[in-house]
Amino acid sequence: MKTQKSENTGCSEKPSGSPERFMRQAIELARRSVSEGGGPFGAVIVKDGQVVATGHNQVVPACDPTAHAEVTAIRAAAKALGTFDLSGCEIYTSCEPCPMCLGAIYWARIERMYYGCDQKEAAQAGFDDAFIYRELALDPAHRRLASCRILADEAREAFRAWEAKSDKTEY
Repeated sequence: MKTQKSENTGCSEKPSGSPERFMRQAIELARRSVSEGGGPFGAVIVKDGQVVATGHNQVVPACDPTAHAEVTAIRAAAKALGTFDLSGCEIYTSCEPCPMCLGAIYWARIERMYYGCDQKEAAQAGFDDAFIYRELALDPAHRRLASCRILADEAREAFRAWEAKSDKTEY
């Protein structure tokens, strides 16, 4: 099998295990997802050189717009490890994550991400999320999604309860 040269896009430290093997696994998950009616995306989460969980796009088969490869992998890894905190993990994903998935990766505290295709290649294949990045930069009143703020004082009660809680689990 011909080995492709890895592009250095800010990764100065060597990943744990075999990065090419993990990326090939993510790519194979993406290929399999297409054959099963999902989108062309796959993800692998690794900790200490071992695969913890995998995921592939299940948006259409599961009728779930959040069932992207990275999100399904994060859910499986959190369940397998028994924690929402995936510190010490790396994610290998067949494509640069969309804004939702990138947010999930940050919330999960995954320490390093490796990806195959970039967002331009995803857009060429029909998966263009550039508009979401543009929308996020706007004030909510100027976004395409109509947003109306109501009952803010009542909603703040949940924050006050959270702040007063002595046994909360920070995340």
